[in-house]
Order: sequence, then C-alpha cells, then structure tokens
Amino acid sequence: MVTLTRIYTRGGDAGETSLGRGERVPKHDVRVEAYGTTDEANSVIGLARVAIARAAAGDPRLAEADAMLGRIQNDLFDLGADLCTPEGEERRGEGALRMVASQVERLEREIDAMNAELQPLKSFILPGGSEAAAWLHLARTVARRAERCMTRLAADQPVNPEAIKYINRLSDHLFVLARRVNDNGANDVLWVPGGSR
Repeated sequence: MVTLTRIYTRGGDAGETSLGRGERVPKHDVRVEAYGTTDEANSVIGLARVAIARAAAGDPRLAEADAMLGRIQNDLFDLGADLCTPEGEERRGEGALRMVASQVERLEREIDAMNAELQPLKSFILPGGSEAAAWLHLARTVARRAERCMTRLAADQPVNPEAIKYINRLSDHLFVLARRVNDNGANDVLWVPGGSR
C-alpha cells in the first residue's frame, strides 16, 4: 500500500523526476510523457464518470458503464506503474507491477458484449450526443495520444507488450462505451461529409 505523508518534496524543482526504482530523468523524458498521458486519460475518465453519475437515475446500462470505468481507472494506475519502471529494472525478489493479458482480455470481452447491442455504423461519429459520451470521446483521444507516446518509447527502450495492447484496446473500448451511453447509439452525432460546405 502507498502512504503519502508529504505531497511536495522539492525533488522536481530542477526539472527532473524519479522513475519507479529511483533513477532520475528529465520531466520531459518520453517515458514520463507516456505515463503522464495515461494519467491524463484517467482524469478525463473521472469526468465521464461524474457525468454518468448525474445522468444515471437508475439506468442499469449507465451503472454498468460506471463500473467498467472504475476498473479501467484502476488499470490505468497499474499501467502508469508499469511504465515508470523500465523493463529489466526489477530488484531481486521484487517484481514490478506489469500489465497482464487478462486485463486486455477483459476489455475485449466488454467491447464485444457492448458492440453486440449496437447497430453497425454507416458514418463516422462526431464527439457529443450526451455529456458523458463527449467526455468518453475526449478520453479516447487522450488514450490514443498515450499510445503514440508508448510506441515512441518502445522504439528505443523495451516496453511491456501487454501495456501497448491495453492502451490500444482502451481507446476502442471508450469509443464503443460512448455509443452505449448515447442510448445505444440512438443519440450519436454522425459525420456528414462535406455537410458544412
């Protein structure tokens, strides 16, 4: 369990931060950018959950969406822990927290279950329809940015493949979930190519 007794340490005042095992790196390091962007996605998901809670009013579909997002928020902290400890830096007898295949598989099962109740798309979707869906679309785009950061990191350093799979699946999950909270797609806002000309 983590115990935080002091919030500021002054350790980052010179533009550096510590990774999971204490190594100091610049705050603009691509690894820090990767786990910082997953934290940003987590924050946007928190806003989506607030919007869902306001709209829920006993809707079991929205309660289910909130439960899924709660698990995802916890997973994103796991993902941040994975990313902040470079592969191979585990201490003897201590394993770093790593993303595992079962987390990716859970997202896939949830995507398949939600998608089975949706009508096939005949156009791309514009973010909106409901406040919760708009926040989920924003979270989706932040997750895609986190994925770009992670693949940039993986081009130079080893990154857990399950971590990259998870963030890739997450953006798909958030897209489908946005449709689900938009009354199973009935309130989706469809793109009309050239419609504003």
